[in-house]
Amino acid sequence: MTTIAKPMVLPKRSLLSRWRRHRIAYAFIAPAVFIMLIIHIIPSLQAIYMSFLDLRTQNLLEYLGAPFVGLQHYQNIIASLFGSGTPLITNLGQSLENTFWYTAWVQTATLVFGTVLALLLNREFRGRGIARTLTMLPWVVPTFVTGIIWNFIFLQQGGLANRILVNWLHVADQPITWLINENARAAFIIATVWRGLPYATVTLLSGMQVIPADLYEAASIDGASSWQRFRYITLPLLKPLMVVITMFGVIFNFFGFGAYNIGVTLFGTDNLGRYVNLITINIVRQTFNNQLYGYGAAASVLLMLLAFVYVGLWYRVFRSSLRTEE
Repeated sequence: MTTIAKPMVLPKRSLLSRWRRHRIAYAFIAPAVFIMLIIHIIPSLQAIYMSFLDLRTQNLLEYLGAPFVGLQHYQNIIASLFGSGTPLITNLGQSLENTFWYTAWVQTATLVFGTVLALLLNREFRGRGIARTLTMLPWVVPTFVTGIIWNFIFLQQGGLANRILVNWLHVADQPITWLINENARAAFIIATVWRGLPYATVTLLSGMQVIPADLYEAASIDGASSWQRFRYITLPLLKPLMVVITMFGVIFNFFGFGAYNIGVTLFGTDNLGRYVNLITINIVRQTFNNQLYGYGAAASVLLMLLAFVYVGLWYRVFRSSLRTEE
């Protein structure tokens, strides 16, 4: 009678023994953890506490000793999203809708044009190195400088955009007012896409360069066209990179201050009107112009929670795509 040997079960290490085993690794990451604690966690905890206070200019010197109002700021924010609430907090629902569509258009255009540009730069041609270097120039430019550059481009009189459309291509009969009304939304999106295009292009280009050439050769032998090779080889293998680009792009444009810096310098003010009033711009304007610091802290906390939800849902949906290459 044969006996089956049981697999040996290793005893679980205690927390102290694991710390001793990995103490060198912990020592290396300790400075980063300390810096994260100082510049992220502690300010975040202060912001959460400030959101429960009625902190205004009149009692700003009291800081964390300002009057406690509980969840009043959160109630006003939620009420303002549905068109009511205090008169000082307005247009939150409109700014949230603007931010959603702005981010959707920017991310779609960035991925489409980034893919096309990466495909062109992946080809062999004279001056390819110079072209790749020039592609990175918009990414080097700071976000507030991006707004200034495009402000000059979109000037109604003498701007480069109107000069191309009216004088050179004769597409328009008269100069277009880019920075007012509905055209302002298109101008804002174009400037933001120009700023984010290099990151998407270089990331996708690096992914294209590691795709084995044997796959394309085998597909060509089987009679696959260029579109079929892109659809069934290039696009599936670039999907993990596109997912990561989308995540960082949404964080930058929806939750971050990149769009704020571009918008304020592009239009010359933080009061951008109904078409380009984004959520971050609205929060900053209401916080500092109306001096509602407690409200600003509460709005920032809600935006932070929304960002956590987005990242969690993003990882849950695209987890399989990220593990495709493992």
